Amino acid sequence: MVKLWVFFACVSLMGAAVGGIGVGVNWGTQATHLLPPKIVVQLLKDNGIKKVKLFEADPEAMKALGNSGIQVMLGVPNDFLAALAGSVRVAENWVVNNVSHYVSKYGVDVRYVAVGNEPFLKTFNGTFQQTTFPALQNVQAALIKAGLSKQVKVTVPLNADVYQSSNGLPSGGDFRPDIHDLMLSIIQFLSNNGAPFTINIYPFLSLNADPNFPTDFAFFDGGSVSVVDGTISYTNVFDANHDTLIWALEKNGFPSLPVIVGEVGWPTDGAPYADSEYAKKFNQGFISRISNGQGTPKRPGAPDAYLFSLIDEDMKSVAPGNFERHWGLFYYDGSLKYSVDLGNGQSLVPARGVKYLARQWCVLSPTASIMDSNLPGAVNYACSNADCTSLGYGSSCGGLDARGNASYAFNRFYQTQNQQAGSCDFSGLSVITQADPSEDGCRFDIMINVGAQERSGSVSLAANHNNMSLLVILGNLALIVFLLS
Repeated sequence: MVKLWVFFACVSLMGAAVGGIGVGVNWGTQATHLLPPKIVVQLLKDNGIKKVKLFEADPEAMKALGNSGIQVMLGVPNDFLAALAGSVRVAENWVVNNVSHYVSKYGVDVRYVAVGNEPFLKTFNGTFQQTTFPALQNVQAALIKAGLSKQVKVTVPLNADVYQSSNGLPSGGDFRPDIHDLMLSIIQFLSNNGAPFTINIYPFLSLNADPNFPTDFAFFDGGSVSVVDGTISYTNVFDANHDTLIWALEKNGFPSLPVIVGEVGWPTDGAPYADSEYAKKFNQGFISRISNGQGTPKRPGAPDAYLFSLIDEDMKSVAPGNFERHWGLFYYDGSLKYSVDLGNGQSLVPARGVKYLARQWCVLSPTASIMDSNLPGAVNYACSNADCTSLGYGSSCGGLDARGNASYAFNRFYQTQNQQAGSCDFSGLSVITQADPSEDGCRFDIMINVGAQERSGSVSLAANHNNMSLLVILGNLALIVFLLS
């Protein structure tokens, strides 16, 4: 029998619904070059995606979602929880400006307000434990005052580390001792207000963290591994993890509380198990289950769920791993990574109307020597200010030689800087070429041309550098070990 303790110890460290079939998507915006929101909304509509989860009330995204027929779960960032918890008036103003305004003026179909994002993660060391519940209460009060509480429900997206198992099986599930009473208070509040429990579950992280984890158990097609819990035989970790939560709810008196899967997905780069083949296998398996109305042994009906995520984000923190920037069903520009049958008679289609910078790349000069003393510093600088996560071990560009590594780093910086004059000048080591240097599954991208009117999503070098967390910078610097070896 496979023990489940690792499944709950290795759940998501981060911070997701597809098709007109009950599955939606998370739409994140931590990127240097954002697709215009109108293009993203059209991408959702073209793929029959009728639900989206936002991590904050981005004005342009909210406007673009107006009268789109797409239901919205609207997030409140963790760093705003204290303000919301401290004042009902602040919560009322937030609801007026971020919910009522878009509902009444633009026709945005807001269904949920997600208060915080995984605020009880163990890695937060209790930072948000005193503010999450009061913020939730105040937002609910504000929705009631605005006359929106019947249409818009509150919830708190939580990481699966809020529960654990006493015996390594789903039936041993209960909430963590350090937050047990707090969890019950929140759950009672959700139940009283007809609101759902939202949980994020990431089988990828279990597989990625443990070399002894049975690969088949991460997916939905059944394998040689199963976990027997009483009369139930679990053939995949998602079901086992989800039902651990259901057991925890039942034990504490909430057997029928609705549960939303707020994030679930698989990355395509940045780690050995993060590739398009595995991502397609997982996401197709999950979508097919939802299409067929299949849930878990404890909750047989298909859950309301959001895939993580819609588009890659090249400014996400890489503290959990380089894969953090590669969760998208689509690349940064809305182009396809792999084909998925949405279960509604269609496959994924790419974004339309995307404009790009000139078809040119910045690469290591043919005359430059890899022994040049300036090269390590140049690569260091490029990867400290652009996304080089595809160069890591087991990643899509991890097989490049030293020259290829340097070229990749230079091009990422060049494209991030919008191909500006001087951004391909690394102490005379680089040149601009019109020949695509991509090779063997390693993409040398050309960046989106966001345009002068939409360049808010395309940060300058200074803004990018100043806004990246130290963990992001350190994560990129760690890649230097691979670049010139």
